[in-house]
Amino acid sequence: MLSRFRLIAVLLAAVVAGLTTQSFAADGYGDLTGRIVFDGDVPKLLPKIKKTEPAAKLPACCAIKDTVNDSLVINPKNKGIQHVFVYLKKVSSSDIHPELAKSKDAEVVFDQKECVFNPHAMVVRIDQQVVVKSGDNVPHNTHTYPIFNGGQNFIVAPNDRVGIKMPKFNMKEPLPMQVKCDIHAWMQAYWLVVDHPYATVTDADGKFSIPKLPAGDYTFVVWQERVGYLDKAMKATIKAGAKTDLGDVKAAAEKFEIKADEKE
Repeated sequence: MLSRFRLIAVLLAAVVAGLTTQSFAADGYGDLTGRIVFDGDVPKLLPKIKKTEPAAKLPACCAIKDTVNDSLVINPKNKGIQHVFVYLKKVSSSDIHPELAKSKDAEVVFDQKECVFNPHAMVVRIDQQVVVKSGDNVPHNTHTYPIFNGGQNFIVAPNDRVGIKMPKFNMKEPLPMQVKCDIHAWMQAYWLVVDHPYATVTDADGKFSIPKLPAGDYTFVVWQERVGYLDKAMKATIKAGAKTDLGDVKAAAEKFEIKADEKE
């Protein structure tokens, strides 16, 4: 009979502990949102490669249409800047929300179509594996340029929809790293390798969202490929059980150093 009472006591303690954990998760975390906005007249950039140029070489693939300059993508309607990284440099593993301790998706797909990488900018956690695929009828090359991890350089066969699984990253990278195709030099992308879930990339409207941050004061990095650091220390205070909206975060036009021969 005594063991039965002990069993009941253990079960009750487990239930109480579970409720306490859930309550802490609800009260101890908050969300961050905002939008990165181009502060100036929106430039219209020339395509990286026009479909009529000899550099395209492959009419059935790369020259289907003009290849846009994806190094700076601005929504002309609201001036939101796409492909901007917003992230924490580091966070203690004990502070990460339990639901985010492991990545939801074990694999991240990196694709290419019409001689354009897709996505152009992405976040990869070290517990995820990148699978490189191709939707083009010509070979491509994926060449990574990390600082701390080993670089990769391999050919992706035409129309490979199964993909090549890259080795997982051993450690985080301090900055987004460049990824190139050596066959088609204008094909470039950027990956940010992190060891936590508090990193993201802005969407087509320049919006970003980072959920379930531990409550507290933070300094975020804002990074864009043409500029580098748009902001090394964007401040945000996360309140428990609330959403912190930074609104429009302006990025000065002069930071982007757009050359005259790049504009229409």
